[in-house]
Amino acid sequence: MSKLKGFVFVSLGALLAALCAAQTPSLSELPEGAMQAKATTACNECHEARIIVQQRLSKATWTKEVDKMVKWGAVIDPQDHDALVDYLSTNFGVDKPEYIPDHSRKAAAKK
Repeated sequence: MSKLKGFVFVSLGALLAALCAAQTPSLSELPEGAMQAKATTACNECHEARIIVQQRLSKATWTKEVDKMVKWGAVIDPQDHDALVDYLSTNFGVDKPEYIPDHSRKAAAKK
């Protein structure tokens, strides 16, 4: 019976790790959406997607971040500004689960 309990525990742990991995975008790419390509082009010109993927910001804070990046030289068409802020706040808003780095998910899956 204890072997069965151990198997169930390991299986549930693996399932939980897989679900977390499915909910957390890859560090190397941004999630699908209408602004994915434009965000990738504008943002990844200066830094990796990892910088964005880790964030959990409000729409107002994403607006300030996008405006700051434009001042620092990010090429964002003014017509895309609001859609980009919506994309970022939808995918990386304060209501999203806490970001879990890849190495933490891999360690949790091994347990």
